[in-house]
Amino acid sequence: MFCMPTYFAFMSSLLPRDHWNEIQRPRHRLQIAKASAIKPGLSARLAAIALTASMLSGCEGGILDPQGPVGDGNRQILLNSLAVMLVIVVPTIVASLGFAWWFRASNPKARYDPGFTYSGRIELIVWAIPTLTILFLGGLIYYGSHDLDPRKPLGPPEQTLEVQAIALDWKWLFIYPDQQVAGVNELVMPAGTPVRFRLTSSSVMNVFFVPQLGTMIYAMNGMESELNLQADNPGDLYGQAAHYSGDGFSDMNFRVRVLTPEEFEQWAAHLRGGNGVLNAETYRELARQSHDIAPFTYAHVQPGLFDAVVAQKLPPGPGPDSGRGGKPEVHPEPIDASMCVTPVSIADNSSGG
Repeated sequence: MFCMPTYFAFMSSLLPRDHWNEIQRPRHRLQIAKASAIKPGLSARLAAIALTASMLSGCEGGILDPQGPVGDGNRQILLNSLAVMLVIVVPTIVASLGFAWWFRASNPKARYDPGFTYSGRIELIVWAIPTLTILFLGGLIYYGSHDLDPRKPLGPPEQTLEVQAIALDWKWLFIYPDQQVAGVNELVMPAGTPVRFRLTSSSVMNVFFVPQLGTMIYAMNGMESELNLQADNPGDLYGQAAHYSGDGFSDMNFRVRVLTPEEFEQWAAHLRGGNGVLNAETYRELARQSHDIAPFTYAHVQPGLFDAVVAQKLPPGPGPDSGRGGKPEVHPEPIDASMCVTPVSIADNSSGG
């Protein structure tokens, strides 16, 4: 019951694209066509069942299928708000139909009173219902704003993993400062472990969103946002940029791999033994606009890189190579030249992880 309005309201931004394919499977249309050939009444019932089943299958993998405590809280607020509104909508629809039926022309019991102008009881009902609705919804919003505050930690600091996320054109960079590794277009996190995200953008404003983990949040250039999430079980989830940011926006999605804590430690240790260094120079190259980038990783990360992006010691993304006006080197603050030449000691980074 609750999937239908949410499905239509949030389809374009909250559900992965593969669920659209699930909804539009040809076999559903084939089943409906076969049913029509058998019996008209039966075909209508089968069509309704097939449509309902496809709608409900679309709820898997979205906000109504949470995989963490924050996502579960978001879903509960959504369903509670829907229930409050249905308490108003359903009786209103029933009353409208009942009113039309009772005051039909053929009903001699219906009293016609053309001189009616005012009723205190009707005024009380008319104003009390929306007032109660606002109070109930306001209470839900107040509760959610405090209990699901994005900055509210989900666990003690020593048990929380920090991930630094940077929105690029058009890809996501995830830095793990404690492990001193990084990845592009793939987020890896341990199950059952609180994760503290620090987010910013190298270019235009964007939105970080993993529907099954809950709470989307904006990432803006020169600013830092904070978000605390947790995934309860291992598996693969879908993440996306939920704010239009240019030509490559439609491909600015990322995979979320949720591993067991032991597998996560093995993944980080294996990654540190590889190649690839993320420093100011490689970051400037990565910040250039690119479309549909396959996930890849960096085995070593220059310390303080994320803070340099937030403080704009590293310049914003260069934008398109052509088709724009103005001076390409204009920047709100002088660029620290040392950030572009500071070497990264692989030995020090490996020992620190």
